[in-house]
Amino acid sequence: MGAPTDQDRLVRDELAEPTNGRSRPPTLEDVAARAGVSRATASRVVNADPRVRPQARDAVVTAVAELGYRPNRAARSLVVREPDSVAVVVPETEQRVFADPVIMGMLRGIGAGLDDSPLQMVLVLGRAGRDTERLERWLRGGHTDGAIVLSAHLDDQITGVLSDIGLPTVIIGRPPVPAQGLPYVDLDNVSGGRVAAQRLLDRGCTRIGTVAGPPDMAASRDRLEGWRETMLAAGLPADAVEHGDFSSESGRLAMRRLLAAHPDLDGVFVASDLMAVAAVGELQSRGHRVPEDVAVVGYDDSPAAELTTPRLTTVANPSELLATEATRLLRDLLAGRQVDSAVLPTHLVEGGTA
Repeated sequence: MGAPTDQDRLVRDELAEPTNGRSRPPTLEDVAARAGVSRATASRVVNADPRVRPQARDAVVTAVAELGYRPNRAARSLVVREPDSVAVVVPETEQRVFADPVIMGMLRGIGAGLDDSPLQMVLVLGRAGRDTERLERWLRGGHTDGAIVLSAHLDDQITGVLSDIGLPTVIIGRPPVPAQGLPYVDLDNVSGGRVAAQRLLDRGCTRIGTVAGPPDMAASRDRLEGWRETMLAAGLPADAVEHGDFSSESGRLAMRRLLAAHPDLDGVFVASDLMAVAAVGELQSRGHRVPEDVAVVGYDDSPAAELTTPRLTTVANPSELLATEATRLLRDLLAGRQVDSAVLPTHLVEGGTA
């Protein structure tokens, strides 16, 4: 009988009772310290990442056996080598996730992209910048084979964690720190902001404001940039700006602030349909006719666009297509293939509000 392999040793440890004499189960930090490597390197070994030097891999496998560390999924993946789950990481609250038609569309797209595979989708939620430690602990624990990140914020560190541990990852939307090298699928949001602003200009609007999205998200900044560029190119001021968080209530409040600061507005670009629907409601409740007095263009072409009278004019954001493409890229990564980031075009969807 041949000498035990690395896989044999990890699986043996998976099944054995810990014999390290500790009062608590050993952690990955304990393994890294015993092996004399960084935590990231130890994580890569237990996650079956091939990008580890043989000496370091041997040291980590030995430390795992000596300490009785139990890398459950990692032990199985070293033997089976077949991925079976994908974490969909959404750094948002449950209320935001299940109320946002764009996020729900992305979840449908990911599900469709996994339909013909053995991979199952695991939804991982956490507030940006507040639940990072919990999310990081879960992601480093070897519970999943790959990740798709939605709604990445500047102040969350999840994309950095995923880059550090080398977990195959695709981001939907341009990542907040592109230097981390993670592939992404994005919409041309700068162009989308331009299209929305130009529609209002073509209608004859001369005092145009915007309800932008959260300033810590790349999509929000890009849509705002496109709007601002178009205003300045037309020789119009670009000072009528308020921010929301893509939720309905934030759109209503932002529209109220815009009207208070700029009562002469005759056009508004609102960076999500949910906010735009609420903005239209706020305008109409104050006696402004839409579009006769104030024209409105939203963003997403989501089911929410049907909730206004007249129907909302909006910019297409094919969320399911973005998610399906991101899922395809992740499956390529899991198969060991190289992938490139992709940016998809957008266009105006005519309604009656502009």
